[in-house]
Amino acid sequence: MEESEKNPWTTLSSRPVYDNTWIGVREDQVIKPSGGNGIYGVVSFKNIAIGIIPIDNEGNTYLIGQYRYTLNEYSWEIPMGGGLMGIDRLESAMRELKEETGFTATHWTEILKIHTSNSVTDEVGYVFVAEGLEAGETEFEDTELLHIKKLPFAAALEMVMNGQITDGISMAGILKYALLKKVAQ
Repeated sequence: MEESEKNPWTTLSSRPVYDNTWIGVREDQVIKPSGGNGIYGVVSFKNIAIGIIPIDNEGNTYLIGQYRYTLNEYSWEIPMGGGLMGIDRLESAMRELKEETGFTATHWTEILKIHTSNSVTDEVGYVFVAEGLEAGETEFEDTELLHIKKLPFAAALEMVMNGQITDGISMAGILKYALLKKVAQ
């Protein structure tokens, strides 16, 4: 390990300040890399984030539209949700795709690992591409009022580029898939 990769922070103490089913928040007393004392707040997620880019045989994808409480605005995103810690990521991706779109898929590829906002949270996310889609019934959760939009993948990429898709996991997954497909051509 290079000297620059070693942890320059010292944690003096840590105390939980909030906890629910999905997240925990703690406040740490620290010695900063500069040597001074300070505090650091950390949001810890109790699930991993799972995103899926479904691609049908014609090159279309499917986005999920929903009103996001935290943002107080409507958001178009790839199908996504939380995967329980200790459960296989692919199993969680298969469940989320079925719940939000009704689809099952015969071919899965994990394309991305992402830390969503690593200055304040330990959340980690993974994005899969699902191909060989077969339609079925959705299984929305009681917190979800979702709309499904079928569109060519290129149109979803354009939505990222023009600011219509702002969700970080969706943006990263769509851009990575676009680059992977371009390199493969």
